[in-house]
Amino acid sequence: MVGNEEPLPRITLQYTGLFDFDGLFAAIIDWAKNYGFMWHEWEYKHKVPSPKGAETEHKWMLHKNISEYIRYEILVTVHVWDLLEVEVEVNGKKKSLSNARIYIWLDTKVLFDWQEKFKKGGMIGKGLGKLYNQWMDRDMSVYLDQAYYRSWDLQAIIKTYFDMQSKKYAYKGYLGEG
Repeated sequence: MVGNEEPLPRITLQYTGLFDFDGLFAAIIDWAKNYGFMWHEWEYKHKVPSPKGAETEHKWMLHKNISEYIRYEILVTVHVWDLLEVEVEVNGKKKSLSNARIYIWLDTKVLFDWQEKFKKGGMIGKGLGKLYNQWMDRDMSVYLDQAYYRSWDLQAIIKTYFDMQSKKYAYKGYLGEG
């Protein structure tokens, strides 16, 4: 399993209605910072608006180096259709909100030997990589579970932002954060 990646099941979220896109963006960035993930915008597309509204697609990569051998990556894809900016009065103040259909996909994977140290070592390095994988195999499921539940935690934050979350969070405390 030298230089391997283990993709986890995709997590999706759909929402239609009013929302603050900048607030959503800030919530995801805040979550990433709280859990030690690095964030960068991978891709941005904006299509010419139709009478129904604009269409945009954002791809954000969140990654965290767990060790020199293991790395978590979460690709957040946000696809927005029929995007219209509207002015809404909130507590006596005008606020610009977005009215749209939004789909969010969270694609998580765990990378093993993400620096490809064993791959660069020739035959000896590859042999050592196989031995290391056999030794690490007992702990692999722990890393896969942790990455998967981190993804569910991010989805719960997004659902809370859209006010789609129930008041009881099923995975709270699962990873020992309280």
